Amino acid sequence: MTTRFSENIMRYFVRTGLLCFLFFSFFSCKKGGIIPAKTTDTVAETPQVTFTTPAYDPLLLDTSKAFEPAPIVNDLARTDLAEISGIAASRINPGILYIHNDSGNPNQVYLTDGSGADKGTLTLTPVSNRDWEDIAVGPGPVAGKSYVYVADIGDNDSKYKSVFVYRFAEPHLTGKTLPLRLNIDTVDIIELKYPDGPRNAETLMVDPSTKDIYIASKESNASKIYVAHYPQSTTSVTIMSPVVKLLFNKATGGDISPDGSEILLRSKERVWYWKLPAGTSISAGLMTKPEHAPYTNNEPQGEGIGFAADGSGYYTDTEVRNYPGMPATISFYKRK
Repeated sequence: MTTRFSENIMRYFVRTGLLCFLFFSFFSCKKGGIIPAKTTDTVAETPQVTFTTPAYDPLLLDTSKAFEPAPIVNDLARTDLAEISGIAASRINPGILYIHNDSGNPNQVYLTDGSGADKGTLTLTPVSNRDWEDIAVGPGPVAGKSYVYVADIGDNDSKYKSVFVYRFAEPHLTGKTLPLRLNIDTVDIIELKYPDGPRNAETLMVDPSTKDIYIASKESNASKIYVAHYPQSTTSVTIMSPVVKLLFNKATGGDISPDGSEILLRSKERVWYWKLPAGTSISAGLMTKPEHAPYTNNEPQGEGIGFAADGSGYYTDTEVRNYPGMPATISFYKRK
């Protein structure tokens, strides 16, 4: 009796074990068929983006006769601004220029004029200065208002997934005591992404007719120009579109004239100038052959460039951090 009972128990456990084995084997195979085996992660390839390259030879450009060949140069009154990177003229405060320092410096825009005088400081309280590289003035979301655009686009290691443009309404200085110290608490944050992966850039331009934002990359013997069409989102990332690839070495600044008929692009060594035929868009104009504009190489590390608000010429400025004893200057090339 005991022996038969023991045999029955053994048969039960054998059957149960076999069923369990089959059950788990079946579902393990099913699971393996649904979820692939773990593979080594791979880096996504950079998307291929096509740029048009103009046909002209950049070594055979004419020199514009629209501007005086030698600039009027003045030292900045403030000696603490050693890493000046951009320059732009106010549209509502006659004679006022906006300048700024680049990476690692305070989140501030400084006010000056053609003489280099200290006219004040604007602190952009909602944002920081990761690497501010250029500045522009132009129209924006509210008709009739003028806006300042600050380009946080520097990326020497080409590692940032996004870059930023900070936009705020120009403050009215009429009746204010200068130098002015003012906090700017309302700033639009425009997040932008390149269609072909991260890259370094130091040039921001705003089209006064369309409010489109243009960024020019800083590369060896090339400058890829991208556009973010208006309206640019302040709540999501905007993917920029390719415009043109210029054979221009290491662009450090640029500007579009207040009437939209002229473009400047500079490096440490030279300035290119476009005079656009009536009705020509900025994107189409950049496809055309430029001229050399006057530049005397009087700056140790030339960075910014910007048209005067009244069209009377253009300004340039320079960084001097690595040149002890040299003053930061503002140079003005007067229109003839």
